[in-house]
Amino acid sequence: MTETVGVDAETGGAAAKPGRGKGRKPGLTVQRVFTTEGVHPYDEVTWESRDVVMTNWRDGTVNFEQRGVEFPEFWSVNATNIVASKYFRGAVGSPQREHSLKQLIDRVVKTYVKSGTDNGYFATPQDAEIFEHELTWMLLHQVFSFNSPVWFNVGTTSKQQVSACFILSVDDTMESILNWYREEGLIFKGGSGAGLNLSRIRSSRELLSSGGTASGPVSFMRGADASAGTIKSGGATRRAAKMVVLDVDHPDIEEFIETKAKEEKKIRVLRDAGFDMDLSGADISSVQYQNANNSVRVSDEFMRAVESGGDFGLRARLSGEVIDHTDAKALFRKMAQAAWECADPGLQYDDTINDWHTCPESGRITASNPCSEYMHLDNSSCNLASLNLLKFVRGDGTFDAELFARAVELVITAMDISICFADFPTEAIGDTTRKFRQLGIGYANLGALLMATGHAYDSDGGRALAAAITSLMTGVSYRRSAELAAVVGPYEGYARNAEAHQRVMRKHAAANDAIRTFHTNDVNVRSLATREWQRGIEIGSQHGWRNAQASVLAPTGTIGFMMDCDTTGIEPDFSLVKFKKLVGGGSMQIVNQTVPRALHSLGYQDEQIEAIVDYVAQHGHVIDAPGLRPEHYEVFDCAVGERSIAPMGHVRMMAAVQPFLSGAISKTVNMPESATVEDVEEIYFQGWKLGLKALAIYRDNCKVGQPLSTAKRDKAEAEPEKVVEYRPVRKRLPKKRPSQTVSFTIGGAEGYLTAGSYPDDGLGEIFVKLGKQGSTLAGVMDAFSMSISVGLQYGIPLEFYVSKFQNLRFEPAGMTDDPDVRMATSVLDYLFRRLALDYLPYEKRSQLGIFTADERSAQVESDYGRSTDEDENVDLEALRSSVDASSTHVLEEKPADTEPGRTAHTTTELVELQLGKAADAPLCMTCGTKMRPAGSCYACEGCGATSGCS
Repeated sequence: MTETVGVDAETGGAAAKPGRGKGRKPGLTVQRVFTTEGVHPYDEVTWESRDVVMTNWRDGTVNFEQRGVEFPEFWSVNATNIVASKYFRGAVGSPQREHSLKQLIDRVVKTYVKSGTDNGYFATPQDAEIFEHELTWMLLHQVFSFNSPVWFNVGTTSKQQVSACFILSVDDTMESILNWYREEGLIFKGGSGAGLNLSRIRSSRELLSSGGTASGPVSFMRGADASAGTIKSGGATRRAAKMVVLDVDHPDIEEFIETKAKEEKKIRVLRDAGFDMDLSGADISSVQYQNANNSVRVSDEFMRAVESGGDFGLRARLSGEVIDHTDAKALFRKMAQAAWECADPGLQYDDTINDWHTCPESGRITASNPCSEYMHLDNSSCNLASLNLLKFVRGDGTFDAELFARAVELVITAMDISICFADFPTEAIGDTTRKFRQLGIGYANLGALLMATGHAYDSDGGRALAAAITSLMTGVSYRRSAELAAVVGPYEGYARNAEAHQRVMRKHAAANDAIRTFHTNDVNVRSLATREWQRGIEIGSQHGWRNAQASVLAPTGTIGFMMDCDTTGIEPDFSLVKFKKLVGGGSMQIVNQTVPRALHSLGYQDEQIEAIVDYVAQHGHVIDAPGLRPEHYEVFDCAVGERSIAPMGHVRMMAAVQPFLSGAISKTVNMPESATVEDVEEIYFQGWKLGLKALAIYRDNCKVGQPLSTAKRDKAEAEPEKVVEYRPVRKRLPKKRPSQTVSFTIGGAEGYLTAGSYPDDGLGEIFVKLGKQGSTLAGVMDAFSMSISVGLQYGIPLEFYVSKFQNLRFEPAGMTDDPDVRMATSVLDYLFRRLALDYLPYEKRSQLGIFTADERSAQVESDYGRSTDEDENVDLEALRSSVDASSTHVLEEKPADTEPGRTAHTTTELVELQLGKAADAPLCMTCGTKMRPAGSCYACEGCGATSGCS
């Protein structure tokens, strides 16, 4: 007899159902979702061999190389590089080194399936096999990914650590404080991060038992910060991932609030004295408290005092007595002022957090992990997995809720199995995690999903769809958790917390009912979510739940790249143009493929889409794009750029999905440089009003580590006593100088270019003959030639002119008679490409993407090998395969170069050059490129390294 505990047929069916066989332990009966019986997932895809060679762009050194790795043909080069370099195990060059994605997936999936079988999760061996195939298919097709520790450790001889997020605890004893340093160091060493609350430590205004005065938590933060700064250099990330929390009623709260703001002032003084204080500067380590994110735990009592303008009591740590009063509004102002100055502290809303706590009888939630998405008991951990939302969008632009629900079932089951075999960095963390089995399922690509379906990120429709999807994800997760409880038992701490857990489930369900829908798509997703919550509560009330926590929204840094996601976590699109790596090395800038997909969803025709995408390729935004209706501009709003999303747009999106998450959201709300302290206050206050659990902001250019370019800000702070003005000196050409003349034709128009050089080499003048003598065109070209010639003689580098004038578009344009420059978009485009080929060294031309015909042939031969027939044409199909079929809209086959001497190597650096200022992001210690924001952390799109959870 089989007991059906899954959803009924009208909801789309269940991927698995608990069953009981005669005289045997109950287990799950698994149904196929993505796979076909009799066909292994690996046999459904085409595999190809690739070479992975990753270099540091700053010095050209190779930091990773593995040739002959095996990946599916539809995986991008970037995803291939990141997986091969970060997740393949075994010494590089040894026979034991993994060389195929098949080996990686099998190592992980087979470990999960074996543990599930050993622990009674499956009804029959056939169910275990189907489960294995389903997980394999989803990982192979980038439908979801486990967090990085799973790929690092599972199935290896290392400890089987599967969690990326940790919460520690510290008591008011020296033994506990020193143990905090030790435990944090062990976690940093493994490449993970940890957070904790220091509020149990006595303040500097309280006495010790010996009669002396306590040091206070801020003093101990100094030691922990130094420890983190030392250990991080030997770890896997540039920054130690670390969160420090202090309650708002702690007597040292003002000192805590101002800690990093004061250090930022010190950084400015040192910078003005000539020290290198950038984020990756040599002297930044001389300042303190830079390795942690700081957050203040505010209570409803405090926020109401802020609202009313009343006083608020600060309490002794041991006795709990009020030892001082402070003006709540003034204290809140100090928090906003400090955040305005240096982005710290963020806020965590304590009462909201604990109102959604499933296990209050086992202890309060006092802290979070470094990225603020995991919030649960002290000395606990959470393993993460994220689904790629774009994989569930049908061709007609609707979201496949039924398929998504079945995928969530499989993923959450695997995540729970992992706790059965997982190892943990400390005994206390292992004990708590096994008793409460906290999971953190989440998603990536929300921003891309909304754009692709024609929703603005900051819109009621976008928020409704995001809320419904999040509700469905968590509802299915808890329903499956209840089914697992029926099969293998509830979590150990459930009995003590049963009433509270059920209360929180009802709160989630009630929030789901309150979602305001705007489209049949939203209605369908929410309707399924409603049934899932109802069924989950019904099963859970009978059997309990297997997991105290189910869902969070993590940054999805490295695994987002692994899944080829355009956007991470809950973030909107970072920019409309990004970098794409090419087979054989190099990269190109492409318009995000979400843009044409969105235009199609909005009803534009193919010709219109092509014109709009070409415009975006040239300008990086959609303003004034040909044929694009202004009311659709908002669909293409991004995190940065010409039409950046307003700060409250980010807050409103967080508020829309927060009621459907067990934990919280890793996100930083970006604010413009012009934002005021009052604006920060409003964001923090609205975060509380809207029911967020945590909130952090970053005001553009608030840190020294984010310097503006000289075009944005002059050096006005330190005025020298004597101003020395330097002027360029013109270096004239001698009377007799070498020159050469080139004749050319462009689109049928004929012309001549004469270039004169200095005797010691170097271009000094040009003359262009185009059009009939006395014509307007001839006169303009003569004046243009004189202007360029004078500029060259005053020392303006030729490469600057080339970067400005190549790819300029106007008639005449088209085919040329020059074998090195077969196509030109204008006369100036041809002229400066020709001058670059004649007068610039190969190194500078390669940065500009300009090569001779012979050099291009050599590159093709290097990448694809020499043809067996010397006279045979280049294999065009092989060349086309170097770019995904979908990546048709290319900006330029060269790195961006919008300022002389500056080259972009990542999307972040490209945006920097467009905006004229540097982003608040560190350089990657592995490959040297600028990292990209991912939630409240950073991720490198070059090699996948992260500064937090992944």
